[in-house]
Parts: sequence; C-alpha cells; structure tokens
Amino acid sequence: MLRLTWVQPEDLLGHELAQAYQDGRAPEAIAARWHAAGGPEAPPRAGTSPTPASRYLRALAGDLLDELAELPSGLADAEPTDLGQIRARCPDWPVRPVPAPAPTQTHLEAAWLGRAVGCLLGKPVEKLPLEGIRDLARAGGNWPLLTWFTARGVPDDLLRTHPWNRRSAPTSLAENIDGMPEDDDLNYPVLNLLLLQRYGRDFTTADVARLWLDELPAGRTFTAERVAYRNLLTGIEPPHTAHHRNPFREWIGALIRADVHGWTNPGDPAAAAEAAHRDATLTHTANGVYAAMFTAATIAEAATGQGDIHACLRTGLTVVPPASRLAEAIRHAVHLARATEDFDTVVDALHTTHRAYHWVHALPNTALIAAALTHANGDFSGSICRAVSGGWDTDSNGATAGSVAGLLTGAPAALPDRWTTPLKNRLATSVADFDGIGFDTLAQLTHQLTPRETRHP
Repeated sequence: MLRLTWVQPEDLLGHELAQAYQDGRAPEAIAARWHAAGGPEAPPRAGTSPTPASRYLRALAGDLLDELAELPSGLADAEPTDLGQIRARCPDWPVRPVPAPAPTQTHLEAAWLGRAVGCLLGKPVEKLPLEGIRDLARAGGNWPLLTWFTARGVPDDLLRTHPWNRRSAPTSLAENIDGMPEDDDLNYPVLNLLLLQRYGRDFTTADVARLWLDELPAGRTFTAERVAYRNLLTGIEPPHTAHHRNPFREWIGALIRADVHGWTNPGDPAAAAEAAHRDATLTHTANGVYAAMFTAATIAEAATGQGDIHACLRTGLTVVPPASRLAEAIRHAVHLARATEDFDTVVDALHTTHRAYHWVHALPNTALIAAALTHANGDFSGSICRAVSGGWDTDSNGATAGSVAGLLTGAPAALPDRWTTPLKNRLATSVADFDGIGFDTLAQLTHQLTPRETRHP
C-alpha cells in the first residue's frame, strides 16, 4: 500500500499538536480526544507512520487539524509573519545602504561549492541520532570530524545499530562520491535562479508558486513544501498555503531556499530579507520565515567582503524580531560558542535546550548553524564539520554553513581540494535543463542576476 509522507492527516495531527504547544496555544483537550480514539503520536523521524490508519481516524485527524488552527496563540504578538509587523518589531532593521562594490563571480562560485560540499558531507548521516554520528565518525578515525564519512573500517554491528541514510550513502560516503548528487538543498537555489530570471527582483509569492508548479516535481518536495504544494493543487492560494493543515510551517524548509536572495542582494540585508520573506511565506510562518530572513541577511552582509562572520551574524539578527524564539535561540547559541572551547559541549547544551523540537525544526538547526560559524570563526572546514557533527538536519546545516563560509573565502581555490575535487564541477538536479551543470556556470548565472554596483552603509 502506498504510504505518502508528510501529507496524510493522521501523520500531520501529532506534529500539529507539538507545534501548538510550542507556539503558545492550548491543545490539551484536542490531544485528549485524539489519544482516546487511539490516534498515534507523530512519526519520530520519518514522514509517515508505519501502518495505515482507519478511515475513522483519518477523518477525525482532519477535523482536529482544523480545530487546532482556530486556537489562539499567546505568542502571536511577539512572532508575527506579516513583513510590516516584523519590521516594526525590529528596532535595528538595516537602513538602505549606499553604493559599494559587488561580489565577483569567483566569490559566488566559492559560495555555490561551499553549499554543495557542506550538504554532501551531511547526507550520509541525515536522520541519525547524535550518538550515532559520533560513533560512526570515531569508528572511521574521523573524530573530531575533519573529512568525508566512510564505511571503511566501521564494524558491522555499529552499522546495524546506526545505518547510513539509505538513499544518500551510495553517493555521499567518501568511497562513493562521483560529482554532487541531487538534493533539495541544491534544487531550491537552482529554482531561485530561475525565479529571478523569469520574474525579476520584484517577484511575488504567487510567482514562486507558479515556478514550482512548472518546474519542481512534487516528489522532490518534503515537509512544509509538500504540504504547500498539495494546497496549491487543491486551489488554496498563498499565503494560506503556509497555514492550511501545515504543521511544518516553522521547520527548516524556507531557510534552505534563502541563499540566492543573499547572494543577489550583497550589501543590502534588508532587501535580501524581504526577498526571503516573499519566498518563505508560500510555505512557512513566524520562526520558519525568520530563519530564512536571518540567513539571507547574513549572506548579504558576507557578500560585501567587508566584514567577518561575527559581524555577518549580527546583521542577520537585525531582521529577526528580538522577542521571538528564534532570536533567543541564535543569541544563546552564539554566546555558547564564544564561551565554550569544546564544540561537543556546545552541541550537547543545544540538544538539551531544544530537546522538545523536531530534528527538522528551524529553531535548533538555525541555532546550530550560528554556533558552528561562530565557533569556527568562519573557517570553511571548521564551519561545515561543526555544523554536520552537531546532528539534526545535517545536510541542510552543512549546506548553509558551507555557503556562508565559502563566500567568505572569496575563491574556489581557497577551499581545500579534499572537498572540491570529488564534486567534479557537476551537479545532479531534477530542475529542468540544469542537470549536470557546473558550479562555475551557476556562479556565472548568479553573477548576471547580481547588481554590478551594490549598496552598503
């Protein structure tokens, strides 16, 4: 029997209950009705429960999802989704800048390569628990993490306990890498190149939706993106696509789409954040949107070549409402990374702090990215290895850390050969006409979409 991930009501209900507790609603009565009827908890790591639900439970789950949507949130005022309200809550929102030089095509190639390398490093251990990642790396003689994961020398009993990600291991372990395999963390930046080519810098959220329906196979979407895609096909329009039966609306999906908005708005973190907001609100709300805005603004600052990683992260925080959970998570993570010598200790503290959140949620993952970049002082290898070694959404975290740190290096030649050579300047993707494209060509296309003269304070 076909079990579709991320869309079946009985699988969404448990996630929506968790989201309700986290965003300040009171779902106890609805949770009691669901459990009394025999409803399951949310699938802990996969997108669907192992066995089908009865027709009764599926219908009940749909009704309860709609009831949960009507519950008021005690955090709504501190965590708005409307851009005007977000700006009103950000006292240090970036001012419109004055002209400054634009990044070179070489800078952008380093950013694209960095994103791919960080993603590929994290792919074989995606979905694994933190202890599994550490044990596998130690068994391969690779801890603290310094290079690609390998199955060579890893005992069979450990592999049975912590099996590699079954879809990624054939293309992402050191002994198997042959170019950059397809991943949604690279598909979305490619799609956003198309977005800017077709609709320009003033694209709308509806334009993002049109592009997805034209170019993005539904089977290549996950979590909030898959729910929003389904909503579009049933006639629901943005931004309601982000709300309707979408318990993943504060997860990491919008963050992984933000890089191009930063790359193409160098020196203008406000414009980068606003572009990321228009993109993100197709699928996400509140902290899920802030994570994308934070990332875009951080990258826009890094693209000027005039600041260090710490200044870039501070700029990213200026577009996040200070009273939001995401802002607090980032501030806490940066403080830990600055005050703690051993990064494993930082990671353990973050996992304790964010233990209530799903492994794909934006809060813990954005916090880990900020901590990794801070602790490594922006160093490329240090940033991606720390981001991946911290667990949770390993490929996405490695990708974003790699994008920022790669951009800061300024050139592909500044990235160690052990990372870039196996990629063979080749990206696999299901986005039409881009399969097999080189990272140098992607950088050229990105450069064409970047103002020749950027603005900087």
